[in-house]
Amino acid sequence: MWYNNRNAAIVRLDRLIQRRKFGKGAISILRIWYNHTMCGENLTTKTVLQDLPGPLLAWYRANARDLPWRRTTDPYQIWVSEIMLQQTRVAAVLGYYARFLETFPTVEALAAAPEERLMKLWEGLGYYSRARNLQKAARIVAEQGGRFPDTYQDLLALPGVGDYTASAIASAAFGRREAAVDGNVLRVVMRLTDCRDDIADPKVKKAVRAQIQAVMPEAEADIRVFNQATMELGATVCAPNGPPRCLECPAMAFCKGRLRGTAEDLPVKGAKKPRRVEEKTVFLLVRDGKIALRKRPGTGLLAGLWEFPNVEGALDEAAAGAAVSVWGLEPRRWESRLTAKHIFTHVEWHMTGYTLEVAGDGPADFVWADAGALSDRAVPSAFGRYYTEAAARLKEE
Repeated sequence: MWYNNRNAAIVRLDRLIQRRKFGKGAISILRIWYNHTMCGENLTTKTVLQDLPGPLLAWYRANARDLPWRRTTDPYQIWVSEIMLQQTRVAAVLGYYARFLETFPTVEALAAAPEERLMKLWEGLGYYSRARNLQKAARIVAEQGGRFPDTYQDLLALPGVGDYTASAIASAAFGRREAAVDGNVLRVVMRLTDCRDDIADPKVKKAVRAQIQAVMPEAEADIRVFNQATMELGATVCAPNGPPRCLECPAMAFCKGRLRGTAEDLPVKGAKKPRRVEEKTVFLLVRDGKIALRKRPGTGLLAGLWEFPNVEGALDEAAAGAAVSVWGLEPRRWESRLTAKHIFTHVEWHMTGYTLEVAGDGPADFVWADAGALSDRAVPSAFGRYYTEAAARLKEE
């Protein structure tokens, strides 16, 4: 009854506020009164989080998005989804996830796949080291007869699997009581507890994991969905952009950030370092109806993917012509100039591009690709505008 009464009181208070029945001063007084009389000093971090599981799980089972990886307990499928979802929106992952499992339905199929085919399938999803680590881990699992590690510590030993991913797989696939803490969960907990600690501090994340771990449910069926439920709340209701939708939240009755009017200002996160800007000149070199490609180095950014030849700096046409000559090519006809920008996590590429017909063979690492060869190779989306231009140019041949 206390929960229902408190919920009802909160809803009534919010409706009065939304109808502008009180001035700002009166609203502040009402919130202070409410905090002290109905929540007050007893609303500690511990009690707030202890109150969370029941309402959260009931809300999740009634409101969760229907996502394909939530319909299975297969560790391979859950693992693939968790890796794809790192730094990537759900909407962007859905199509890739379906195509990936259609192409590589088992961990053994992924382990045996040619790298070029894997990279092409991953093309456009970004963070390509994820795909390489997936395959490295798949080969380890395949060597163990296809049996996935089923504990947090053993999962953590797989390439590309960190604390969050190991916890997410252990709980969803194996019912292990392991708290998975990502940005959504951090935001929910910081608002629930009205905590002003900087979430960029690893010690804060570690503390939050311990707090969530302490209140996780005991029943296996609940364990399997608890992490998903907390993340879902952060992704859809206690969201990062714009004000949180508090009246839809199962925790509104005991959320300290909401009751104190601070939720919209949380979480606190230290300022990011500004991205480094790199200028590049990209060349679409056309010879006999084909375009030059080369493979990037095997380590570093976009390792092992295909790219259009490029050099550092923003070159004018004269300097660009000189750069082409260094490759042993003779510029014959300049066709177009294209600019583009691509943003990575820590660096921005500002690119100037030239399309030109050339004569000569070029360096040994150049591959002259027709339309079919271009479409077969994994070219990262950083070169997206130039890829589109190259594909259109080859269609003319």
